[in-house]
Amino acid sequence: MRHYEIVFLVHPDQSEQVPGMIERYTSTVKDSGGTVHRLEDWGRRQMAYSINKIHKAHYVLMNVECGNEAIDELTTNFRYNDAVLRNMVIRCDEAVTEESHIQKAEKENRERKNRAERRAAEAAAEEEARREVKAAAEQSPAEEPAEVAAPEAEAASEATDGEEK
Repeated sequence: MRHYEIVFLVHPDQSEQVPGMIERYTSTVKDSGGTVHRLEDWGRRQMAYSINKIHKAHYVLMNVECGNEAIDELTTNFRYNDAVLRNMVIRCDEAVTEESHIQKAEKENRERKNRAERRAAEAAAEEEARREVKAAAEQSPAEEPAEVAAPEAEAASEATDGEEK
C-alpha cells in the first residue's frame, strides 16, 4: 500500500454536508484495508482564484495509506460529486501524521488571542482596583478635614472653657 495526501475543496453552500462526505471517503479507504493517518477539516477559506465565480470553499486534508483501487474510487467519487470543486491526490513516500502548518498557525493564533484576552482582563481588573482605591482616597480626604476640624474645635472649646473658669 502507498501513502497519499488528498486535499479537496467543497462548494461553500454544501459546507453542512462536509462531515458526511468525510465519513464516506474515509470509509472507502478503510473498507479497502487502508488507514487514515491524518484528517484535517480546515473549514471555509478564501481561494487564491475564483472557480465558477466562487471565491470561497470548504477545505479538507486527508493523509491516507491505501491501495490503488481505493484511490481510483476516491477520484471517481470526487469527479462525480458536484459539490467538490477541486481535488488533489499526491503520492507521498511515508505517512504524515503531524499537524499541518495551517493547523499550527491557527492554534498559535488562538493561543495568542487567549493570552491577549487574559492580559486585557487583568489590565481591566487592575484599572478597576485603581479606581476603587482612588474613590476610597477621595472619600477619605473629605472625612479627614472633618476629623482635623474636630480636634481644633475641641481645642478651641477647651480654651474658651478654660477662660470662663
